[in-house]
Amino acid sequence: MAKKLSRGVAVVGVGMSKFGAFPDKTSRDLFVEAFQELRQSVQKGFDPKDIEAFYMGNFTSDCFENQAHLAPIVANWVGISPVESTRIEDACASSGVALRQGVLAIASGEVDVVLVGGLEKMTDLPGAKVTDALALAADSLFEIPAGFTFPGFYAAMATAYLDQYQADPDALLRVGIKNHENGGLNEKAQFNQSIKDVMISKQRKAAQKGLPIPEWADEMAFLKDPKANPMIAWPLRLFDCSPVSDGAAAVLLVSEELAANFTDEPIFIVGSGQASDGALAERDSLSEIPAAAKASKHAYEMAGLTPDDIDFAEVHDCFTIAEIMATEDLGFFPRGEGWKAAMNDQTARDGSRPINTSGGLKSKGHPVGASGVGQVVEVWKQMQGLAGERQLRGNLRHALTHNVGGTGQTCVVHIFEKRN
Repeated sequence: MAKKLSRGVAVVGVGMSKFGAFPDKTSRDLFVEAFQELRQSVQKGFDPKDIEAFYMGNFTSDCFENQAHLAPIVANWVGISPVESTRIEDACASSGVALRQGVLAIASGEVDVVLVGGLEKMTDLPGAKVTDALALAADSLFEIPAGFTFPGFYAAMATAYLDQYQADPDALLRVGIKNHENGGLNEKAQFNQSIKDVMISKQRKAAQKGLPIPEWADEMAFLKDPKANPMIAWPLRLFDCSPVSDGAAAVLLVSEELAANFTDEPIFIVGSGQASDGALAERDSLSEIPAAAKASKHAYEMAGLTPDDIDFAEVHDCFTIAEIMATEDLGFFPRGEGWKAAMNDQTARDGSRPINTSGGLKSKGHPVGASGVGQVVEVWKQMQGLAGERQLRGNLRHALTHNVGGTGQTCVVHIFEKRN
């Protein structure tokens, strides 16, 4: 059994830059934007000099920006030097792991106030260089020489899943439609458009250019059109893949004893779990991520909760198949049933188990070092009733975030609780 946190930890403020492509901004600029929004979100205000530690998730600014040793530089830019500042690298799970380190630092009694952030600036490099940089998260001795890229990895996982469970490939498209619907309601999302909006935009552009206006019966017909949505690696098409993104996000953690000094409505982190695994080729099955199941089991036990207690979740949908697999790894649906839940809209905002109300990585964007903390921003907004048109109904008591590195070599899960 996982041990309870020896000391309570609360989220008292969050901030996030817009995700997208920003050629005139550095990752530092984006984090300043996130930090400024965080300061505004703390109900009773705070002095940044009260921050005792800074944990920053970042995958590879070394490649994307030719800049290593980023944490102390960013700390200085937001005015919290000489606080201890640590950059954490765990591929796409970097800021989720940074969050866990912040939680454990406070729970240990070492510190009371921690800033956790994540940032990545990916779009300055051409596509081929981005592919090379992301490939650093795979096994460079065996997987990369075999010719795999991450779309290829997840295509292999999708193929295995579809075959094992005789699943309908349309389920992948349903995930994309849902997440774009949610992202269209998120002003911070990189793709702030529903699939229907994308269709209309393409028709308008064709009309403006005097070209034949394409016609599609519905979103599914659009997504099955190879010209509108080309195949990347079967069965994954363009709209099954998360984008290359720039962005930053930040959260402020404090000990439970101090939470009331910052806000009357803290969100508590009651469960935290992390697990690892070997390369994809070394696993018994390609249709699940064992590290996700192990990390979530640890988090559930720590929180004293079960999957049925979770009201909504932000999961790591770097590809549409990843969301379906996550809903099974996390125990929301039995093995082989996640695709049916997607088809039946059970994971929609008005479904029985809302998933990725932010738009997920698929629509909100995936600046890899920022994605884990970006998930927490959505949890905060939903639990505080600040999510606008995508706000869920009812009493949201428990939420979960699920952040994956690589093909599941790292997974970290957090569970959040609102008590008033």
